Amino acid sequence: MEARLNIDDIDINILSLMQNDAKIGYKDISNRLGISLGTVHIRIKKLESFGIIKDFSLNIKYDLLGYELTAFIGLIINSKKANHVISELEKIEEVIELHHTTGEFHMLAKVLCRNTKTLRQLIIEKVNAIEGIEKTETIISLSELISRKINLIK
Repeated sequence: MEARLNIDDIDINILSLMQNDAKIGYKDISNRLGISLGTVHIRIKKLESFGIIKDFSLNIKYDLLGYELTAFIGLIINSKKANHVISELEKIEEVIELHHTTGEFHMLAKVLCRNTKTLRQLIIEKVNAIEGIEKTETIISLSELISRKINLIK
């Protein structure tokens, strides 16, 4: 039997605080929302068990670490090989996101590379070598103009 998602305003407020500062302590959440520390702990565990909180992560400025190139690779694939393509792309560490899409491409991969030379190697030696990928088109990002989280509190 599937657990029912019983999400209320307290859960949304906890998520909103954590989304803005993943390092926020349970005590700070408790104080800001006027609820007990135990309630915060139970609510966060519930949100994790429902899969709403996937993980706790850092937002890293990769360009400061030498990863200066972000690109998007549109993939046209043989649909009979889709699972194989996904499995192989998952093995490529430069692929940081993979989306199943509508439109011209079946999938869209976001990749992070050090420079154009490493992007070229990635495309030729790794991506195009995957059985089931019929065509790719690469778009290089010149700069990220907007990156934000949605406002959960309406």
